[in-house]
Amino acid sequence: MSHALTAQDRCDRCGAQAYIRAHFSQNRELLFCAHHARRYQTALERQISELHDETHRLTTATPT
Repeated sequence: MSHALTAQDRCDRCGAQAYIRAHFSQNRELLFCAHHARRYQTALERQISELHDETHRLTTATPT
């Protein structure tokens, strides 16, 4: 299982905070922001072995 993504994990495409970790064969991975994960979703689905998705954190209300 992958560790939780933090604010230090950045999208490999644009540098924004990553919410998606895409695992490929041979222990390779790419991190994506929600925008780029959606943009490349079709291509990723064909190539990845596992997807770690934390986009639910974008809509979860934080206590004040």
